[in-house]
Amino acid sequence: MTTRRGFIKGAVAAAPASMLAAPAIAQSKIKWRMQTYAGPALAEHVIVPAVESFNKIAGDEMEIELFFADQLVPTGELFRAMQKGTIDAVQSDDDSMASPTEVTVFGGYFPFASRYSLDVPVLFNQYGLKEIWDAEYSKVGVKHISAGAWDPCHFATKDPINSLADLQGKRVFTFPTAGRFLSQFGVVPVTLPWEDIEVAVQTGELDGIAWSGITEDYTVGWADVTDYFLTNNISGAWCGSFFANMDRWNELPDRLKELFSVCMEQSHYYRQWWYWGGEANLRVNGTKMQLTTIPDDEWAQVEAAAVKFWDEIAAESEIKAQVVDIFRRYNDDMQKAGRPYRYG
Repeated sequence: MTTRRGFIKGAVAAAPASMLAAPAIAQSKIKWRMQTYAGPALAEHVIVPAVESFNKIAGDEMEIELFFADQLVPTGELFRAMQKGTIDAVQSDDDSMASPTEVTVFGGYFPFASRYSLDVPVLFNQYGLKEIWDAEYSKVGVKHISAGAWDPCHFATKDPINSLADLQGKRVFTFPTAGRFLSQFGVVPVTLPWEDIEVAVQTGELDGIAWSGITEDYTVGWADVTDYFLTNNISGAWCGSFFANMDRWNELPDRLKELFSVCMEQSHYYRQWWYWGGEANLRVNGTKMQLTTIPDDEWAQVEAAAVKFWDEIAAESEIKAQVVDIFRRYNDDMQKAGRPYRYG
């Protein structure tokens, strides 16, 4: 005769394991808000594919909600918003997001720090800039995840630029440090929201743009409102980075940190060939802008001025002097290496 105790024991033994397991605790999905410096058209290339890949792989674990230039906060307030946690992550250069670090001046377009896009990752990964950026941002509660290269810095203008004299009085949208450098040649730097630039050129509020290469001019519509493209540039590549609020970053499981880093590195790789090929293709096959060039002997004045500018920046602090020293050493190595690293 089956006893009550024996019946219960048998029932428990026969029950499926799923019925006996402790009830699962629903894990809430991690959600981040990320804002890029780029407007919608440009973002489709410089950040959207990376975020879509991340969200697809992360699945139910995490989702990044992406916002474009100035959607949540103005670009100049990006750093503060991220530091406070209003925004979890940012894609920008140090300069235009106004980060309060010793390396801010070197983000964006630091005059002639690079000649080619590959210079930027080499400087960070082989010449020590990565460690300096990591240390400087750690001091202010922000995680510097990685830096990469974008396009070179050229002028796109309404009127042709064939000499340095043609730059006099030109009202130009550009980055803070680039504007500071170019002002000695008569350029008048103008700061406006990114989305207002096209209209500002059409209305005459701006005479031109020194914010990108020719690929972006075509991608975002600036080639439709400017007539000339100056082939000389003051930098071979824009230096931009991915950042995150330090607390939000530290809360992530290691797997998601690694996934985020890998997806952003893929973004860096995408831009290497997208810009490199795009710059050449549109110079050769583009139909919207006429190319102009300042002769080499005259442009040499700009390059000489950059050397003095480096000295000026290096004198401002020990960290800045350290970064400038790395630039000097790197460019000296490239010059000694010769072709194809440097010509002339």
